[in-house]
Order: sequence, then C-alpha cells, then structure tokens
Amino acid sequence: MIYVENLRKEFKKVVKEPGLKGSIKSFFKPKNEIITAVDDISFHVPKGEILGFIGPNGAGKSTVIKMLTGILTPTSGKCEIGGQIPYKNRKNYVKEIGVVFGQRTQLWWDLALRETYTVLKEIYEVDDEQYKKRMAFLNEVLELDSFITSPVRTLSLGQRMRADIAASLLHSPKVLFLDEPTIGLDVVVKDNIRNAIKAINEEQQTTVILTTHDLQDVENLCDRIVMIDKGNKVFDGGIGELKSKYGQQRELKFVPTDFKAAESLDYKREFNLTDDDIIIENDGHIISVTFNSDKVSVEKMLSYTLSVTHVNDINVSDADIEEIIKDIYKSGVSPSA
Repeated sequence: MIYVENLRKEFKKVVKEPGLKGSIKSFFKPKNEIITAVDDISFHVPKGEILGFIGPNGAGKSTVIKMLTGILTPTSGKCEIGGQIPYKNRKNYVKEIGVVFGQRTQLWWDLALRETYTVLKEIYEVDDEQYKKRMAFLNEVLELDSFITSPVRTLSLGQRMRADIAASLLHSPKVLFLDEPTIGLDVVVKDNIRNAIKAINEEQQTTVILTTHDLQDVENLCDRIVMIDKGNKVFDGGIGELKSKYGQQRELKFVPTDFKAAESLDYKREFNLTDDDIIIENDGHIISVTFNSDKVSVEKMLSYTLSVTHVNDINVSDADIEEIIKDIYKSGVSPSA
C-alpha cells in the first residue's frame, strides 16, 4: 500500500550576517545553507495496518507526512501510495486519502455539520447511494447524530474531532493520515476516538498513519511503530520488539509493613548501581523502584527486598513504552537499517 524508499528532503536556508550591513549583503548576495530535514528514510506499510509514526519535535515527522500527502516534493528518493506518486497527480491522489490535523479543521465554521458534509460530498463526487451508506456507518462508529445539525463553531473539541474524522472518511479513502487526533481531549473522549479509529480500520481495512505524542494512542491502536529523530529512522517494528530491544527497565512496587525497615534498603550499594540504573520513589504508602534489569535481575531485586522488609503487597511490571521512548530520545540511538 505505502512504499517509502530512501526518502530525503532538503531545504535551502538563507544565512544572514548580523546588523544592517549583513541584511543588505544577504539581500544582494545571499549565502545559502542546506538543511536536511529528512535523511534517507525507508519503510513499507501494508494495506489495513495502523502505523504509529513518532518522534520528538523537530524530528522530521511533519515533513515526511507532507511528502506522503503530496504537499511537498522530495529532494530525492521515492514514495508511492496505492500505486500513485503523491506529488505528481494530486487531484486524483487526494481522492484516495483522508487527512486530519488535531489543531486544524477542514469544516466550515458557520455551517451546520450536516451541510458541511453535503458540500464535501459534492467536492469528492460521492454518489447519493454511497453517501447514504457512508454516513450511516460514520454515524454508527462516531456517534454524530446528537450534534450533526449544530453549526461547527458550537461543537466541543471532542465533537469537532469526531466530525473532522468523519469528514476525512466521507469519500472512503484507502489511507487515513491522523496527526494528533486526541490532543487536548479528556480521557473518556480519547477512548471514544480510539475505539472509533479501531472500528474504521477493522471494518473498512483503512490503512492508518498516526502521528502522536500521546503514547497511549500508540499502545492502544498501533500494530507497528516507526520512530524518527533528527531526520533519521531509529526504529521500525512492533511494540513488543521495541520493549524487547530497548526495554531493559522494570518497575518494582511494594507496600512495606514497616517503612522504617524499608528505608534501610540500599539497592545501589547491594548491586553496585548508578543513578542511571535505578530510581526510587516513596509516597509514604507505596515504594516504587525503577531499575535496569540488564544490571540486576528481577529475581535478585525481589530476593533482596523480601530479605530486608516484610510487605503487604508487591508487584513487578514490564517496561512502560513511554519511559522506553524517553530513554531512547535522551540517550540517542543509531539509525536502524
């Protein structure tokens, strides 16, 4: 469905020397600097997959998405979606994709939502029968009926997001690009949006590219993630693979019967650990110990803890994806092959 091979995007930036003299000089004889925003990225997304496309601010995510949607032309490399090259035939290509940006809307502010969809029906040349079927499906999964007669400007953020997703799917696109679809929403609304995306993907086999900073979106929705940083791809695989490759952290939580005895636990000294290997938090009720399981095994941590203090409850959990990704960004990794 989506083929990206050795994709590269460079931008030309004018370098201005300081002061009035520099401004005049740069006007008549500008000095240019080449900025590489995306550097030789490759990946493939099969039909029906939900791909999490993540990275820190400035990593190059938006530039890649703009090339995939045909807004930008690559400097070199190739991207092909559904057999089409996005930037070469945009008029036909945009009929096969849907795009939702969390901070922007494609809806008409003063029109009732139903009228907005009628306008989009004509723009995308959707016939009456298909439109009727499509709206019935979107009403079912996105629950639009309660506000479909309201002007867009009166909708809450959660309602507007559902309305925007419906607008992007009205013409039955093969690929849906979602940029921060749950940003600013409360927990309940986020879950509703995620459930709707799952239903759309499962029932329609719509391929989804999801960019987000909310890692619950990634864990709940994505089959696979591609992570980029500084224009390079640094990881491409499933969440289980990410945890297996980078998730050496484990979290030990316990409720001691005697906090005074628990305070005598000295994990650093016992296992010769550094501050980077272990973090201990104590809220007066639960003690949480996040540790590097490459340096000390779960078995040894449990054995030592129980030899020093009695506990009412104890639990060891696997690495949290959010902490793994934070660590990857913080320490930096080599681009993956």
